[in-house]
Amino acid sequence: MVAELLAEEKDTIELAGKIARDARAAARLVAKAGAAQRERALRLVATRVREGARRILDANGADLEAARRGGTAPAMLDRLALDERRLEAAARALEEVAALPDPIGTVERIVRRPNGLRVGRMRIPLGAILIIYEARPHVTTDAFALCLRAGNAVVLRGGSEAQHTNRALGEAIAAGLDGAGLPAAAAQVVPTTDRALLEALLQHDAELDLVIPRGGEGLIRFVAERSRIPVIKHYKGVCHVYVDAAADEDMALAICDNAKTSRPAVCNAAETILVHQAIAPTFVPRLEARLRERGVTVRTDEAAFGVEFLDLVVALRVVPSIDAAIAHIERHGSDHTEAIVTRDLTAARRFVDEVNSSTVVVNASTRFADGGELGLGAEIGISTTRLHAYGPMGAEELTTTKFVVHGDGQIRT
Repeated sequence: MVAELLAEEKDTIELAGKIARDARAAARLVAKAGAAQRERALRLVATRVREGARRILDANGADLEAARRGGTAPAMLDRLALDERRLEAAARALEEVAALPDPIGTVERIVRRPNGLRVGRMRIPLGAILIIYEARPHVTTDAFALCLRAGNAVVLRGGSEAQHTNRALGEAIAAGLDGAGLPAAAAQVVPTTDRALLEALLQHDAELDLVIPRGGEGLIRFVAERSRIPVIKHYKGVCHVYVDAAADEDMALAICDNAKTSRPAVCNAAETILVHQAIAPTFVPRLEARLRERGVTVRTDEAAFGVEFLDLVVALRVVPSIDAAIAHIERHGSDHTEAIVTRDLTAARRFVDEVNSSTVVVNASTRFADGGELGLGAEIGISTTRLHAYGPMGAEELTTTKFVVHGDGQIRT
C-alpha cells in the first residue's frame, strides 16, 4: 500500500511538472506569434464551439445531472448550466476579444530625460498563467481568450462539478489553436480535479508566473496558503446598493430588484441594501413587497451583514446618513462592487470619492461589474486584490510593462 501511494505521489509530481514546463514553452511561442495569428486562433475556437455545440451541451447535461443528484442548490446549478443562448454568448465573447486592439508591443509614457535618453514602457505578456475556478464553464473559454489575446499561455483547472463540460470546451480550444498553427499547450485543461495535483502545480513558480483563483472562500484560501506563485485573489462579492435620501424610488426599486434577482448566484449580485432613513418609511415597504414577489428572503439581523449569500436572500438596513452607509460598506464589504441610487450630485461624488471598492456604480445595477459589460470583451474575473489589477480583468490586465531606453552614446558618470 505504501509503495502504491508513493508511486501515485511521484506520478502526480511528474504530471504537474510536465504541465508547467509545457506551459512555459508554449508561452514563449505565443508571445512571438503575431496579433493576426492569435486573433485567427480565437475566431477558429469560436467556430469550433458553435460546431461542437451539441457535444458540449450533452457534456454539460451530464455535469448538471451529477450535480442534481448530489443535492446542489438551484442557484449554483444556474452557474453550472449551459444552454444554446449561453454557449452562443461564449462564442461571441471569443470573437469580441479577437476584435480588441492588440495590447502587446505598444510603448507608453515616452519621456526624454535631461541627458537625452528616451525612456518608455513597452507592454508585454505576463507569461504562463494558472487559472483555478469552480462551477462556471464559461470561464474556460473566457480565460483562454483573454490570456491568448494578451500573448500568454494558460493552464485551466476547473472544478469537478464541470469536468465533462470543461473537457469538451478544451477540445474546441485545442482544435482552434491547431488550425491557427499555435501549440496545444497554449491552453491546457488539467485532466484531473485531484487537489494533490493542484498543490503540486502551485509549487512551480519557476515556470508559472501568476495564479488566479476564482471560486468560494475555501478555494481561495487553499490557493493563497499553498502557492509559491504570485496570487491575484478574486474574492467573494459582498456587494451593496445604497438608496440615498434623494433617490428616485421607482429607479431604486428597479435597480435593487435587478441587482439581487437577475442572477443571484453570481459575484456581482447585491447582497446588502442600505436605505437612508429619510426615504425608508415609503421605500422599504415597497422594496420588501417587490423582493418577496421575486422569492427573496429579506434579513435584517446583524449576522446577515458581510455575507455572500449567492441565493435569493438579501440583507437590509436603514441608515441615518450617507456617512453611515459608507462606514457600513467599509466594515462589511469585500472590495467588489457598490452602487448608489441618488439624484443628488454631491452625494454621488462623495460616494465615488470615498468608497474604494473595485467598481463603484451611480444609478445603475451592481450587475454591470462585468468585463463584457464594461467593454473588455470578457473578463478573467474581478480582482479584489489592490496590486497589479483591481476590478474586472481584461486582456490588458494580463500584461505587464518593461522599460525601453534609447540613447545616443550616453554613459553614466
